[in-house]
Amino acid sequence: MIASMRTPLAVASLLAAIPSPPVHAAPGAGAEITAAPAFTARDLVAAPREGWPTNGGNLFNQRYSPLEEINRGTVSGLKGVWRASLRGSGLDRKHSGQGQLLAYEGTIYAITGNDDVFAISIATGQVLWEYEAHLNPDDVAVCCGWVSRGVGLGAGKVFVGQLDSKLVALDQRTGTVVWSVQTATLKEGGYSITAAPLYYEGMVIVGHAGGEMGVRGRLSAYDASTGALRWVYHTIPAPGEPGHESWPSDNEVWKYGGASIWQTPTVDPELGLIIFSTDNPTPDLNGAVRAGDNLFSSSVIALDVKTGRYRWHFQESHHDIWDYGAPNPVVLFDAKVGGRMRKGLAQANKSGYVYILDRTNGKPLVGVIERPVPQSATQKTARTQPIPLGDDVVPHEVDVAPEGYDLVNEGRTFTPFDEHPVVYKPLAGVNWPPSSYDPTTHLLFVCANDMMGLLTRSGAAFAPPPIGEHFIGGSFGRVDVVRRGIVAALDVTTNRLAWRRQWSDGCSSGSVNTAGGLLFMGRNDGRLIAYDKRDGKSLWEFQTDAPIAAPASVFSYRGTEYVAVLAAGTRYSPGRRGDGVWLFSLHGTVNSLPAGAASADLGASAGTAAPAVPAPVDVNLDPAHGKRLYGANCVPCHGTKGEGAHGEGAALKPSLTNADIVSIATTGRRDMPSFRGVLAPEDLADVAGYITEQLLHH
Repeated sequence: MIASMRTPLAVASLLAAIPSPPVHAAPGAGAEITAAPAFTARDLVAAPREGWPTNGGNLFNQRYSPLEEINRGTVSGLKGVWRASLRGSGLDRKHSGQGQLLAYEGTIYAITGNDDVFAISIATGQVLWEYEAHLNPDDVAVCCGWVSRGVGLGAGKVFVGQLDSKLVALDQRTGTVVWSVQTATLKEGGYSITAAPLYYEGMVIVGHAGGEMGVRGRLSAYDASTGALRWVYHTIPAPGEPGHESWPSDNEVWKYGGASIWQTPTVDPELGLIIFSTDNPTPDLNGAVRAGDNLFSSSVIALDVKTGRYRWHFQESHHDIWDYGAPNPVVLFDAKVGGRMRKGLAQANKSGYVYILDRTNGKPLVGVIERPVPQSATQKTARTQPIPLGDDVVPHEVDVAPEGYDLVNEGRTFTPFDEHPVVYKPLAGVNWPPSSYDPTTHLLFVCANDMMGLLTRSGAAFAPPPIGEHFIGGSFGRVDVVRRGIVAALDVTTNRLAWRRQWSDGCSSGSVNTAGGLLFMGRNDGRLIAYDKRDGKSLWEFQTDAPIAAPASVFSYRGTEYVAVLAAGTRYSPGRRGDGVWLFSLHGTVNSLPAGAASADLGASAGTAAPAVPAPVDVNLDPAHGKRLYGANCVPCHGTKGEGAHGEGAALKPSLTNADIVSIATTGRRDMPSFRGVLAPEDLADVAGYITEQLLHH
């Protein structure tokens, strides 16, 4: 373990006491790696025991471990075994560490926000090999920062979906490239791959992200041996294809219509279906230019897994103008509903509703009613919206008007807006952090956020979006009210809550649950916590050195049960970035770090006062340099044009001065982290110059 140059001395000294496996691969280190077979469907449907072979744990995306050695009675003895460093990969502010770890036959496979991949020995914590993606920033156009949510595994290969839209197959034993396919280019639009690829029956299946960048979503299958394209399914139908009539006939907005895919799909081998969900249509907030329901955005879709042919769909938000897409992974389950066994699925939407469907045909398994909603002629809103019967995971109205705003329709979900700002709930109620499912109790554990949004539509007519720029059609805003993280246990047979608890910070990691009665979740303050999944009470916690924004993985190796997690931080949370993979067991000897170890200032050393806010430089500014820095550090929150993005950062106000920008960026504000120690004072001055002289006057 090598401490990063950006690690504060106080934290580095604590990490130095942890067993330190070497970072660089020793000659022949890969010889100890066992290559995975060409997994069969039966292999991947089973709940994982000896490893964690696919992103969702199994093909059903249940993120459930049947292991019981670590349980409610023994979890208090859980300690760290080692912390492996990923050589400082993904430490910049633009990166997020959201990748779920895979494990197979003694080796863990990790990926960073920079798309660098590492193979790590479970026995020693040694990095056995490393693949460096060497991403060229000129080939990357992303809406939401540099991030990967995991890798795929099968047939002796590790499969990597990259932000430059390359799909790469690595030799599992050595990390060398077996084949590489350029699945899309920036000339086609702002495509990227953030989801973990799925190995299934000799294919590698992956979805493309980039909805806010004006792309036409798609899911593609490639030959696992050669990288040859097997089939491709476009989530926005072209003229002549079923569903195209739900898009306007007087423009070509469908070519840029979004419905991107942010997560790993799920497969039912018995039905021969691959099932996944899609994100919102684009331009996100300007429904005026895309009359109709806009299929197949904000939907759950089932395809024939062998051919990619359409089988069924269910749209969760018609003509979505609220960013109510569906990035949370679909979960499959078999359970008794209404007295008989049913093949079901659950998908938790950014609207904060959970849709429970029959996966054989896409019809509601637990009631969903098309309810009339308020209308906007300008926004061409849908007359009704599908609202599930049952309990709410998050609030769907604003109880008290925030200071400075009046409520329209009590800020309820599906309240329309136009060129005058409207406050509503929820904003990104259930985002990408994966839900997990307990097949014994039929509880779905949902990681959600109670957050208020502020939306405005621009009056712009349709025009094809410039490549590499956000295609939003309005602006996101944040109301100055603290968000709450919510963890809910929902019975999928009734859509009723078993329990629900709130946090004072956002819920960002997703979850994994075990037969030992535990629910593991990471926190923005760097704690990994084990909850009693019967009631949500905390039973154990461990402080790591960085915020945890990735789900943990649970597996057995040589008779010992382990929990592993990436602690690397996220573009959207305060606290420092990290590069640590942490392994835990009941035989571990590493104690928890002190509270606050993940929130240490990047630029401060132990016992050193934080430097004063630098004065902005008013002469010799370099706005071109500032533009490059803005693109790398600011776009995910504030948008390519300062319009705000997904409510994570407010739209930039024209009244901002250079001094305002430098001060805020240096000290941080609310959810915005400090950039002190990340960008030099002269860099911050260049960013401020670009914002005030060019961006806000475009």
